[in-house]
Amino acid sequence: MTTVERVALVTGAARGMGAAVVGRLAADGYAVLALDWCAGPDAEPYPMPARADLEAVVAPYDHAVAHVADVRDRAALEAAVAEAVGRWGRLDVAVAAAGLVGGGQPLWETADDQLALLWDANARGVWNTAAAAVPAMLAGPDPSGCRFVAVASAAGSYGLFHLAAYNAAKHAVVGMVRGLAADLAGTGVTAVAVSPGSTRTPMLAETARLYPDADVDDLAAHQLLQRPLEPAEIAATIAFCCSREGAAVNGSVVHADGGFRA
Repeated sequence: MTTVERVALVTGAARGMGAAVVGRLAADGYAVLALDWCAGPDAEPYPMPARADLEAVVAPYDHAVAHVADVRDRAALEAAVAEAVGRWGRLDVAVAAAGLVGGGQPLWETADDQLALLWDANARGVWNTAAAAVPAMLAGPDPSGCRFVAVASAAGSYGLFHLAAYNAAKHAVVGMVRGLAADLAGTGVTAVAVSPGSTRTPMLAETARLYPDADVDDLAAHQLLQRPLEPAEIAATIAFCCSREGAAVNGSVVHADGGFRA
């Protein structure tokens, strides 16, 4: 077992914001267990990264390890936490960044299987990550430095056109984090939601495909920055929330959205 000062678990780590968070935390000196389901290019509802993509994310860092697991499986998350603790002796940070987008139709035309998938991946996945990670934080050597960060979305605060199921799941993430923060009062462990705006990721490209004749720049036009955010910008915000200084935002929703609908 190699001893390091801070250890993080990051879900949705094979690409997009999750990959950027792995890189930022690893560069900041964290040991990182980078988790993704690695369903591959034939996955539904759209192509997903493969194991090779996840391995490429961790390859530049001595203290980053790839771990394949599905956040919908609580036992798999518990096994991932056990690996991190077994390898590095502690868990200080969990970043729940795994998620999917779907939509393109009004609520009453949304298929049950789409609702189930988005709910399980985006909401239950955050629940499972917290349920697995928080006990390890509480049992660790320094709970006062431990942070749980969930990636929500502007869709967790606003109603977005033809994204009712995604809206519902992301609103649930915000509620979960607020409830978790209340449950953790007095322990030193904190919980926060980070709500990105339109960020240049494969998920944003998939979102644009849900709307006729739209592209990522059209989606970003709702932000005062008038451009898509970059994954590294969101990762920097999340890294602050993961830090000891990030205790100040406990129970909050940090709107890293470039001025979405400001």
